[in-house]
Amino acid sequence: MLHRRHLIIASVAAATTTAFAPLAQAQTVIDKPARIVVGFPAGGAADAVARQLAQQLAGSYAPTVIVENKPGAAGRIGAQAVKAGQADGSEILVTPASILTIYPHVYKKLGYDTLADFIPVTSAATVSFAFSVSSAVPARVKTVSDYIAWVKTNPKDANYGSPAAGATPHFVGVMLGRAAGVQLNHVPYKGGAPLVSDLLGGQVQAGVNVLSEVLPHANSGRLRILAVSGSKRSPYLPDVPTMAESGFKDVAADEYFAVFVPSKTPAEVVAKLNAAVNKALKAKQLNDALEKMSFDVDGQTQADFARIVKSELNKWGPVVKASGFTPDE
Repeated sequence: MLHRRHLIIASVAAATTTAFAPLAQAQTVIDKPARIVVGFPAGGAADAVARQLAQQLAGSYAPTVIVENKPGAAGRIGAQAVKAGQADGSEILVTPASILTIYPHVYKKLGYDTLADFIPVTSAATVSFAFSVSSAVPARVKTVSDYIAWVKTNPKDANYGSPAAGATPHFVGVMLGRAAGVQLNHVPYKGGAPLVSDLLGGQVQAGVNVLSEVLPHANSGRLRILAVSGSKRSPYLPDVPTMAESGFKDVAADEYFAVFVPSKTPAEVVAKLNAAVNKALKAKQLNDALEKMSFDVDGQTQADFARIVKSELNKWGPVVKASGFTPDE
């Protein structure tokens, strides 16, 4: 997702363009270099997923695979670049899916249409969000229900931060407020790092972050994670309930890093790319790298993922509308 994901990953190359080539030439699905476009800078979460996939796809899907970072406009520039690219299997978008499932409801002038301009290939990895509270919230608040009860008696402190306005964590807070019948005040940040800093300092009472951003501080006791946003518990926090388990059954959201291609890409190429990515997702090197970032490796058929994208598009429309949020641009 989004410009909020500024995770610094030591194992990821810092260069904005990297080519991956096989040691020996082999039969490939396409006979030209492939370009994976990422709409965020090198070193972020989407970039890390893309580079791991590129290493696995080089030599099997395409002779070489180049990762090209096109940051800007909260990921939209990358999506627009792939929309305008060649529809022959050589142009691939790896992106937080919210760029294509939430943004259509947020931005009036988006520059692309999710269903008309792209073919969903598969989800590669999923990450849950953590709802955590800082030292500004009394220690007796140990569950989401405790937090809601505390907020009702302290409405001036009903503030929660997210790494970016208009992104999934922002709307996780909106959904929670709606489900609980309270007004939670959103405080947008420019990335997860400054939000975590303010949470640790107690400048903001609560936050919705990518799990890996707050996990070390929860383990040290400096933050309290009350719930995770996903449909199931995180294997990295097996004792922490989901929002649904906490009594808020309609609050569920994961961010998945997904693979898309331009809409006119031939069906047989899409099917082979889906197979190649799903095979790549089984590689130990890829699994080990993504596990270090608290990501769950995904993968499904193209048809199943297309249904997920349509479902997410339908899901987020009412949430965004109810929030009343409109971007500055």
